[in-house]
Amino acid sequence: MAASDSPQFTSLAFLWPALAAESASEFASAAARGFVHLAMGPEPTSVPEPQWATRNRVVLELPTVRLRDFSTVRAGVPTLICAPFALHSSTITDFAPHHSLVAALQGAGIRRLALTGWRSASPDMRFLSIDNYLADLNVLVDELGGAVDLVGLCQGGWMALVYAARFPAKIRKLVLAGAPIDIAAGASKLPDLARNTPTAIFRELVELGGGRILGQHALRFWEPHAPDGATIRELLQCSPGTSPGALRRLESRFRDWYAWTLDLPGTYYLQVVERLFKDNRLANGRFVALGRKTDLSNVRCPLFLLAARDDDVVAREQIFAIEHLVDNQRCMVDKTVAPCGHLGLFMGKQILADVWPSVARWLLR
Repeated sequence: MAASDSPQFTSLAFLWPALAAESASEFASAAARGFVHLAMGPEPTSVPEPQWATRNRVVLELPTVRLRDFSTVRAGVPTLICAPFALHSSTITDFAPHHSLVAALQGAGIRRLALTGWRSASPDMRFLSIDNYLADLNVLVDELGGAVDLVGLCQGGWMALVYAARFPAKIRKLVLAGAPIDIAAGASKLPDLARNTPTAIFRELVELGGGRILGQHALRFWEPHAPDGATIRELLQCSPGTSPGALRRLESRFRDWYAWTLDLPGTYYLQVVERLFKDNRLANGRFVALGRKTDLSNVRCPLFLLAARDDDVVAREQIFAIEHLVDNQRCMVDKTVAPCGHLGLFMGKQILADVWPSVARWLLR
């Protein structure tokens, strides 16, 4: 039986710091500074950077991203995973043996596989924008030969969709999983909080980080208490027969992964909050990327949409709305709902074993 993510825990998986209070929208801008400082608390202890579970090599390194190659062959159309650029490491895609999306795709026959290993933003990167990250994604696609199958996960999903609309000739097939696209199409707690929280509070977070969103600030904002073992085992969908020692090691690995965070450029972050979550510009046709308005009817490739049944981060309607935003004469759309919560889409053992192989077969058709 596939477990859903605990409602208490999925809030920490959401990749933008919405305030952990339903009443956040009631705070006046004048109170933002005091409230944010109060939420910060003491400085956290440092933790090691998460490690990759599957052998790979860095084939291109930019200030924003490392292109990690997991390929076992050199021929054929490459599959590029666009990982979430958000609070946690891109190792969400390759967390541990039996909890690795990379390994699931490889096991299902994807032999040429690469991934966006997003890098933490340094202070001199604070003014980087959405356009900078889309431009660097374009560099990665060109490095892989100029045409890819693109797999966009959560926050990497809207980025992948925008890219496919901006450069339609470079995408052969597009998979989107747990991606927030049309925020107005369905209700989910955290996008609602992001939309309703006063912009002054988000700006104060950026100011506190010297022009960046510091991951440790964001982490303490919405989930000051570390997840307990039961919650971790539930979202990872650990097998009942797993030994106590193996469970302890897996839980420890998860806690380390969870505690290590990325810093985000303030400009990029505020653009995403305002354009995607507050104004819903991607769905209403007002999202501008690399100098052009994003017209989703320009997407020309087949689409596979994957939603989580118990997702309180991205409601299934928010991703399935794509079906009505693209040109169905150009884009054949397949979709499925996985029996899990948000993080289970990318880390759940059963979902990786049962659902993602069908996605891989779709890509290989």
